[in-house]
Amino acid sequence: MNQRLDVTQPDFATWSRDVANRIEAALSEILPSKQLVPNRLHDAMRYSTLGGGKRVRAMLTYAGGALTDADPECLKVPAAAVEMIHAYSLIHDDLPCMDDDVLRRGKPTCHVEFDEATALLAGDALQSLAFQILSEYKLAPRPDSQLKMIQLFAVACGSRGMAGGQAIDLDAVGKSLSLPELEHMHIMKTGALIRASILMGVHCGEEMAPGEFERVDRYAKCIGLAFQVVDDILDEEGDAATLGKTAGKDKAAGKPTYTSLMGLPDAKRLAEDLLADAHSALSAFDHRADRLRQLAEFIVHRER
Repeated sequence: MNQRLDVTQPDFATWSRDVANRIEAALSEILPSKQLVPNRLHDAMRYSTLGGGKRVRAMLTYAGGALTDADPECLKVPAAAVEMIHAYSLIHDDLPCMDDDVLRRGKPTCHVEFDEATALLAGDALQSLAFQILSEYKLAPRPDSQLKMIQLFAVACGSRGMAGGQAIDLDAVGKSLSLPELEHMHIMKTGALIRASILMGVHCGEEMAPGEFERVDRYAKCIGLAFQVVDDILDEEGDAATLGKTAGKDKAAGKPTYTSLMGLPDAKRLAEDLLADAHSALSAFDHRADRLRQLAEFIVHRER
């Protein structure tokens, strides 16, 4: 198959801006107005979700959908749901009982801007709303595909995914983890939602052959892990102004990271190895996988 970029498509920068704008508009429409009671809660939900972030997970949903010719109008719903779950996870991660951070996306964290109780409820409400919209709209050609999508999403958010990974992360403070233990933690904490973002997009379109689905799943796992490795690298090398969040906080808190376990040079090599594996997983696909290829490059070589 021809794996060259389809020159009829917009370049990656244009496409990524378009997706970000689409998702911002969709989220603004879906999220309750802060004029609605309870006003403060709705204000906190919008504050934490709108106007910030790279929208990488939403882009991955659209890129996954491109593989199966999914309708972009359908894709905006799971893409918005993923961004709501991501926002909820950041609100809760930043709470004093978790990472106790004061800066997120270049502005005060939700509990600093509002209060801890409102932040907790905002996260809870965003999670509920994400599942509400996944069940309200017809998103896939077949009902069983939509059920698989919701099940996949639920697992990615729960104790076998993001919440479980965060629990392991909190328990690991001040401890030494082996590389397989660290990898397992981040497959759950960061990788599960990234994987779900891609595969939900895939499920919105035509059915994919099992062998093809396995290759996309392999790509998703590689990119999910690479995202965290690069996060650890940026936490070591970056600054708050560039990152939009407190730099060096994981190291100061005694959290195990790829850079603390492997050293910076080896962590960078690991990111490149995961990128190569991700590209290899997509080698049998044609130009419809171009956005996934571009996103893999962006995730590994980003500066924030």
